[in-house]
Amino acid sequence: MCLIKFARIARAFAKPYCIDDGKKFRLDDIDPDDTAGLREDKQRASDVLQQGVDLLAEMQDKLYAQDRWALLLIFQAMDAAGKDSAIKHVMSGINPQGCQVFAFKSPSAEELDHDFLWRTNRCIPERGRIGIFNRSYYEEVLAVRVHQEFLARQKLPPRLVTRKIWEERFEDINNFEQYLARNGVVVRKFFLHVSKGEQKKRFLERLDNPDKNWKFSLADANERVYWKEYMDAYEEMIRNTATKHSPWYVVPADNKWFTRLVVAAAVIETLESLDLAYPSMDDEKRKELAAARAVLEGKEPVVNG
Repeated sequence: MCLIKFARIARAFAKPYCIDDGKKFRLDDIDPDDTAGLREDKQRASDVLQQGVDLLAEMQDKLYAQDRWALLLIFQAMDAAGKDSAIKHVMSGINPQGCQVFAFKSPSAEELDHDFLWRTNRCIPERGRIGIFNRSYYEEVLAVRVHQEFLARQKLPPRLVTRKIWEERFEDINNFEQYLARNGVVVRKFFLHVSKGEQKKRFLERLDNPDKNWKFSLADANERVYWKEYMDAYEEMIRNTATKHSPWYVVPADNKWFTRLVVAAAVIETLESLDLAYPSMDDEKRKELAAARAVLEGKEPVVNG
């Protein structure tokens, strides 16, 4: 499959999982084990993904050179859904100079003394770059909602903590993402939708493999008790924050090879929509380049600056 053909099919490949109007969204609409009818062929999937990686590298180079747009990719998921591996494989060909990755863990004391968007605001990518958030401000309507003791640690004035706080946070997030869109920061959000059974399988694999023991903690297993609460929170989050300018991609995550293909297709489709191109040269720049050529070829003396 040539790169041009990959670019053409990217939109159709990612579209079934794109939610840009969440009003009627139901998490049950997406099967975590879905592969869009594709047969699992890891070598073939790897070859196709590599072509997507090559195309992403080409597009990212133009994004960086053009220096007009920024792209923010947000990844949310339950533990072991494959966020790290998706980021690693899909973005493997990207020039590190044009990419920034941030993983947001439990907030620090300093971060808790600020508004809930503060710590992520500082990490918004500059023009020409791709920013990746491994978890994000969406934890404020996920983990904080499931474990409301986390909300108490934020030391908000009591009269601000009402039954409407989650609706208010959805509103704040939508306004923030619209602000980013109006300033040339394109936001695309990915929920890697793994099943509870597949998560258990991956947890056991981490326990059985000494090289993966470091990835596992008892807290990961304990969080499974809150599976339904998390699924409800994810569904409501997507219903309230999926918009035309900042859509969610609910990506089936039981098959990592398929997850990576969908993520790659979505990123390619997004970059393709930006009409990226290398900067054109004006007459003054062309004269400068001609003068540089003359100097390099020894036709003109070097001018000391």
